[in-house]
Amino acid sequence: MKKQRAFLKWAGGKYGLVEDIQKHLPDARKLVEPFVGAGSIFLNTDYEQYLLADINPDLINLYNLLKTDPETYISEAKRLFTAEHNRKEVYLDIRAQFNQSDDVLFRSVAFLYMNRFGFNGLCRYNKKGGFNVPFGSYKKPYFPENELIFFAEKAKRATFVCEGYHDTFKRARKGSVIYCDPPYAPLSNTANFTSYAGNGFSLDDQAALADVAEHAAFDRGIPVLISNHDTTLTRRLYHGAQLNVVKVKRTISRNGAGRNKVDELLALFEPQDQ
Repeated sequence: MKKQRAFLKWAGGKYGLVEDIQKHLPDARKLVEPFVGAGSIFLNTDYEQYLLADINPDLINLYNLLKTDPETYISEAKRLFTAEHNRKEVYLDIRAQFNQSDDVLFRSVAFLYMNRFGFNGLCRYNKKGGFNVPFGSYKKPYFPENELIFFAEKAKRATFVCEGYHDTFKRARKGSVIYCDPPYAPLSNTANFTSYAGNGFSLDDQAALADVAEHAAFDRGIPVLISNHDTTLTRRLYHGAQLNVVKVKRTISRNGAGRNKVDELLALFEPQDQ
């Protein structure tokens, strides 16, 4: 099966790790993802059903709209992918309108536009909840029409919910497998924490997620696979799991000196009775 790309650009997206993650995901009827992001694992697996969650309401609203009314969504979104809209002042104007609007269709269309025309496909909000990614200055941003159509078709098997991972874990039942792609743990204790405050996922959250995963597997019989950086910390957190290391080619910092290859850890918590 040809690998399917997500229609959104996404920092930390799992497109490059799809095969490795597929290998370690246990068989089940349903895949539950508490951190769905751009959905690369959803798009490249074949479960009967999916429960896909994220705490970003713009993301989940967009997915639900694409699931229920793909034609309207795709035709509206396409109208913004013109040379006329690929100018800084137009981008900033649409971003300002987005931050003032609570219209779901407009916000969902603008979200894709900003994802493709904004800098590096970043998704970032300020403390007041305003989207604040700068203009990207790309020659001709790509309109991901085929990717949108594929997603909309596959979404018929999925339920999308906006909630935190605790709630999503509670919804999972036996016969499901849970895949977690949380924001990465820092590479060292001295790593820059400013980016951390931005995504609101602290070291305590990393530890709490590991506890919830253990509970799901060992007390409720639901296997859980978590991907994260391979560090002393994550190995400690996932000590109850089967650990697999995947070699990843990834540039961590912008300057050439920091191009360390950081391994990815795939931690599988499996029910004991299997």
